[in-house]
Amino acid sequence: MARSKSSLPTGAELEILKILWEQGPSTVAEVQKKMERSRPTGYTTVLKFLQIMYEKGLVKREESQRAHVYEAVPSQDGTRSRLVRDLLQRAFGGSAHKMVMHALAEKKVSPQELAEIRTLLNSLEKKGK
Repeated sequence: MARSKSSLPTGAELEILKILWEQGPSTVAEVQKKMERSRPTGYTTVLKFLQIMYEKGLVKREESQRAHVYEAVPSQDGTRSRLVRDLLQRAFGGSAHKMVMHALAEKKVSPQELAEIRTLLNSLEKKGK
């Protein structure tokens, strides 16, 4: 049964996408080697995830070589936007205010990050005028 191409990546799928965004097109062995650095992951597990991700349209594969080469389909920014929109709706009822306030209260924010947030807020205020 074909999976929905619009579905969001799971945590493990997102981890694989991050590797593909960072390294570019990669074989299963290359992805598995990178994943091994953070937690033990078997080759067949990575292969199965990549096959599922292919069915979902999250990766494409080059089959001309013996070892298939996988490449991320969605952009990193596009995926982040979809994940944020989903979280915003599901966890915060669509309220950007609640989500931002919660995010800022949960984690210590550096002075540099605060300055960047202020710059963004100032820019948004100017656009709103």
